[in-house]
Amino acid sequence: MESLRELYRIGVGPSSSHTMGPRKAAERFLAAHPEAARFRVTLFESLAATGKGHLTDWAVNDVLGEDRTEVVWKAEEKLPQHPNGMRFEALDEDGAVTGGWTVYSVGGGAIREEGQDASAGEQVYDLPDIATIMAMCQQKGIAYWEYVEQCEGPEIWDFLREVWTVMEAAIHRGLKAQGVLPGSIGLRRQAWSYYRKTKHSGLDMQQTGKVTAYALAVSEENAGGGVIVTAPTCGACGVVPAVLHYLNEIHDDLDEGDMLKALATAGLFGNVIKHNGSISGAEVGCQGEVGSACAMAAAAAAQLMGGSVGQIEYAAEMGLEHHLGLTCDPVDGLVQIPCIERNACAATRALSRGQMAILSDGTHRVPFDEVVEVMTQTGHDLPSLYRETSTGGLAKAYGKRVLGAK
Repeated sequence: MESLRELYRIGVGPSSSHTMGPRKAAERFLAAHPEAARFRVTLFESLAATGKGHLTDWAVNDVLGEDRTEVVWKAEEKLPQHPNGMRFEALDEDGAVTGGWTVYSVGGGAIREEGQDASAGEQVYDLPDIATIMAMCQQKGIAYWEYVEQCEGPEIWDFLREVWTVMEAAIHRGLKAQGVLPGSIGLRRQAWSYYRKTKHSGLDMQQTGKVTAYALAVSEENAGGGVIVTAPTCGACGVVPAVLHYLNEIHDDLDEGDMLKALATAGLFGNVIKHNGSISGAEVGCQGEVGSACAMAAAAAAQLMGGSVGQIEYAAEMGLEHHLGLTCDPVDGLVQIPCIERNACAATRALSRGQMAILSDGTHRVPFDEVVEVMTQTGHDLPSLYRETSTGGLAKAYGKRVLGAK
């Protein structure tokens, strides 16, 4: 598996696969063809279907130059390796093609060249799945975060400190921001309102209200093009920071070091999903994004509550298992409905799954790695209209009822 630096990426929203990935690809193509007079970028399947709402064309044009770049949309055409396919072409003054490159945005801001193996990047972790990692941790008496440090080196803590700083900043900005998010829906920010109401509510509302407000804050920042951390994607970026921020707030004995260790553990579980399955909504639906984020946050929560490696694995397993089959059908191609509320729902579920795991002895029938395998197969079995194309589900129903009436 690759480094956590390839999982937690700091950048601007609204989409890691549709904004960050294409931008990265455009930067690499420009560096390879600085002499080009013009560029043509063809987007396929999911990138073409929801790219305008996800600002894919803006991300590409911002790098290559809008005045000399033609973006071609081919939503009905598929490339073989991934639904998020792109073909870059460099043109001379006469319009002749002088260079080409086919590349895929595979989730979380990562890109993969045509024909490139999924494990082509630098492999930092020597163990392939949670079962093997957990057995090793139990044998040696170490925690998941200690295994992360062994593989990544002590410098990983400086990186995770930056990640935590950006996550916290997104929460604080999002709690203060008000107004309507950009896009065709006219969706109003809700984090400020939820937070204010929670502050004036009884004790029984505090956990749900605060976790919801924190998740909304980060997700709304993402939808507004703010700086966030993929955890593991932009579309699911509100779950992990909401859970960690809440637990840090209510427990006086936790410090920054505890938060960084929790991020390391969360990242390890997210990394296993990314390596053995997928975190791309276009490939496996939202179960790969919000489901993965819920598993990561549940694992982190269980650790912060003092859980064993077995209890932490159980928390993560439940977080992912109970998102199996979750579709990715963003309304009008925007990372807003149902994405923003979905982050809040997953954050509250992650915290409750962490608590449930702590109440148990950690034994359970379905292992985490098996759920990853099932999630991946389920995602591949989903029709494409439920995998980030905005042609089915909520996107179709809402679009017909509301957007069609405008």
